[in-house]
Amino acid sequence: MSEHERRQEDDVAHSREVAEAAREADWQGKGFLRDLFLGRFDFGLIHPYPLPELQASRPEFQRFEEDFRRFLERVDSDAIDEHGDYPADVIDELRRMGAFGMKIPREYGGLGFSQVEYGRIMQLLGSRDGNLTALLSAHQSIGVPQPLKTFGSEELKHRYLPRCAKGAISGFALTEALVGSDPARLSTTAELSPDGTHYVLNGSKLWCTNGTIAELLVVMARDPKTGAISAFVVETDWPGVEVVHRSHFMGLRALANAVLRFDGVRVPRENLIGKEGRGLKIALTTLNAGRLSIPAAVVGGAKVALELDRKWASTRSQWGMEIGKHEAIAHKLAWLASTTYAMESISDLAQALADRKGYDIRLEAAATKEWNTVQGWRVCDETMQIRGGRGYEKKSSLEARGEAGVGVERWMRDARINLIFEGSSEIMHLFMAREAVDRHLQISGLLIDPKVPAARKVAALPGIAWFYATWYLGLWLRGLATPFRFRSMGRLGRHLRFVDRASRKLARQVFHGMVVHGARLERKQGFLFRLVDVANELFAIAASVSRAATTARAGGRGAAEGEVLADRFAVASGRKVKGLFRALWRNSDGAEYELGRAVLAGRHAWLEEGAVGLGLSAEDLAPRPPPGAKRGEKERPAAPATVA
Repeated sequence: MSEHERRQEDDVAHSREVAEAAREADWQGKGFLRDLFLGRFDFGLIHPYPLPELQASRPEFQRFEEDFRRFLERVDSDAIDEHGDYPADVIDELRRMGAFGMKIPREYGGLGFSQVEYGRIMQLLGSRDGNLTALLSAHQSIGVPQPLKTFGSEELKHRYLPRCAKGAISGFALTEALVGSDPARLSTTAELSPDGTHYVLNGSKLWCTNGTIAELLVVMARDPKTGAISAFVVETDWPGVEVVHRSHFMGLRALANAVLRFDGVRVPRENLIGKEGRGLKIALTTLNAGRLSIPAAVVGGAKVALELDRKWASTRSQWGMEIGKHEAIAHKLAWLASTTYAMESISDLAQALADRKGYDIRLEAAATKEWNTVQGWRVCDETMQIRGGRGYEKKSSLEARGEAGVGVERWMRDARINLIFEGSSEIMHLFMAREAVDRHLQISGLLIDPKVPAARKVAALPGIAWFYATWYLGLWLRGLATPFRFRSMGRLGRHLRFVDRASRKLARQVFHGMVVHGARLERKQGFLFRLVDVANELFAIAASVSRAATTARAGGRGAAEGEVLADRFAVASGRKVKGLFRALWRNSDGAEYELGRAVLAGRHAWLEEGAVGLGLSAEDLAPRPPPGAKRGEKERPAAPATVA
């Protein structure tokens, strides 16, 4: 191993230690997906389904929801996209309505909405305007209100939450130009002053949503001596806080996204959120519920896309009949309807579980965010295809030549970021994979830990063997009862029996992966990602079936149609699950990895010949310190991981 490779291995090990220290080691309650990974399909955790119309039936919320709907109908989203800024009158109206305080408790001047109620508003927003969705979501899902509610002192809450509720916009500053999802390399520092009265903040942050218009920020910074990462409330008008660049993107063109610089900023000690060294735990816990705004918004977008596809396919004719009557388009419409039903099912369920006491939603939040955003992007893509050239044409151009203006191209530009925001799909997979093997690491992790002495491993073997003998046998024995379960669910019962069988198979495959790959399992991302995809599909099936069955019994709107949609979705999803299971052990992962490494080494660079080319070297493309950084500021070596 070369010195460079050895340093890379050390960096990976250090990053793993930081991540492990920051993750929530203990489960705070029940978890449907956690049990699913262990082969336990506890349908009672999600059934009867928490119907959103019952969860959000308070008259004061319903009045706000209707007012907000009328407000969105007046918003000119295409003008916001065209001009690339939030209109002052729109921001003022949001403040007047109290929209910046939706999740802030009433005692601090907010509206005190539940997660379910907030999710319904995010769904409305997502059906209309991605820019406003990002503004409000970044402010109260991950900005100052959420971490202060959970971890802030009473003094901090009383000082800042009323300001946020009145419309003091906030943002979340974690990402840096040289640091993406690896917090071990965080370079922004916060050093306690000699007299202990304040911290001195230095460094830069990248892609801070709302950063150009925010009054308040949550900033993550590390102690330069210990490496402990802490979270602080920082006011943007303090000396030394500077917006050095506004970032612009392919979509969300009004996004007030900033590169920020902190130069000797004096942060009062009382502005520390929680305890020193708890910054990453605060960030991760905040994101558990915070990232649920995205899948809710994606559902809103899918609903509007479905409406457009249905109406367009019923009026556009080709070869003598409406395009919706052609099998190719009819299949797309069937997929769009059943998938939108499933997207709404898991989003509404996850929002309700977040409100439920004694329930740990970390896996459900990650699964819902990952699954809905992937499906939402495909919904956009299929809508573009069904709409054809009119989908690719701008709304203003359509209107100029006398056609109805529907800006599908804007929808697509705005939707793509959802697979990256608040944890990319890849990061969500890795996060869920780690949690999937958590119980196994608790039981047998010392066997693959090179730091554990051999004598201790040998001593632990009897206990480990007994656990797995009883657990593994139990997976098979529980299967004997599966044919008799869910008989009362009618034709939907077969899908629940499939989930039951698949959950036990999922648990066995997780175990088999640990036996075969050992410590190398964490590098087998193809294997791990398929396991996570299986769990996500099973979650979507179970949520859809539970919703359809509960609605049918309640006699709610769309009861009969819901059963059809859930059935069609479950059939298609079941086929996908079976394919994922087959691919766990019959794949070309190794060959593709070797080819990828060869491409990385430049052995296939000849394939790039015949094009004009970038005119840039790999070094030219490397991340750089942001504009306005101090001369000589560069990537800093990771400090010791001392996370309290």
